[in-house]
Amino acid sequence: MKIAFFSENGLIGKVPRTFENMRTEFAWMTALDAEHHPLGSTLNGAKYDIGIIIIPKKNIDKLMIQDHIGYLKLHCKKLGVMQEGPNWFWQDYPLDQQIWYYNTLAECDFILTHNYSDELYYEGLVKVMSYKMPSLMIEDSIRDIPAVERKGVMIGGNMCSWYGGFDSMVVAMEFNDFIFAPSMGRKIENEDQLDINYLPYMNWVEWIKSLNNVKYGVHLMRTHAAGTFALNCAYLGIPCIGYRGLDTQELCHKHTTVELGDLSNARQLAKRLKSDNEFYEKCSFESKENYKKYFAEKTFVEKMKKLFSVIINESIIKDVI
Repeated sequence: MKIAFFSENGLIGKVPRTFENMRTEFAWMTALDAEHHPLGSTLNGAKYDIGIIIIPKKNIDKLMIQDHIGYLKLHCKKLGVMQEGPNWFWQDYPLDQQIWYYNTLAECDFILTHNYSDELYYEGLVKVMSYKMPSLMIEDSIRDIPAVERKGVMIGGNMCSWYGGFDSMVVAMEFNDFIFAPSMGRKIENEDQLDINYLPYMNWVEWIKSLNNVKYGVHLMRTHAAGTFALNCAYLGIPCIGYRGLDTQELCHKHTTVELGDLSNARQLAKRLKSDNEFYEKCSFESKENYKKYFAEKTFVEKMKKLFSVIINESIIKDVI
């Protein structure tokens, strides 16, 4: 089965397994042995069984100039769109771009989503069959991370509504320990004045190595998308406090998941993780086991290949993944 991804990234070809910036989209391509082409590039007669478009969040006005769907359907037996970001972000576009986005989804053969709740959203939006493509980690470059004495707490984002960083910081303060945070693209002015140790911008392998140094994770992010923070924590066995509705959080961190906006319970969980070592060890162990059960690469590949076979043969089996 030949698979290709199409996105705004300039990469042409396949992603090596040791690629140091192995973000989620590159992990999908690697695991599926898929090729990548920049959106708008010429395919020179190449043919694929499955084509997957990742529509970028920005520069939609430039994308609208070309008929990407029509062109790619000439080269792909089945063509789908992979969700990028939360399912609602496109409704902040100007109206003409919203209509273009909607029509693009409707013209595709299938939609791939991050979470179960996203499947229901897209199917209701455009009446196109939607399936979950789980977040993924390629472990080749991080398997030999040494065991260290972990200290402190990592929050998952900056001080803006997109990441909910202030909520995470408030809960993280319950640990009475050093607080760390990554520097993301939405980092706002004067954040460095806070009592938070901000990590510099880094590639994915460096990020995992840095995350491995902390004992707790807090990511109270209302913007539900790929859920990589909770997934990365689970791989390392770091309990993560986060919101329900994000599959990586719910499946990997069952004992530290709270309802949206429930900072009161989140604070109590932080206190318990700090004071109850047995509870901490249980959450740590189960997060690693749940990662293996739900998000291991082998499981991902088996499910996705089965799903793509169903899509190509135009069968309707909603429970394949």
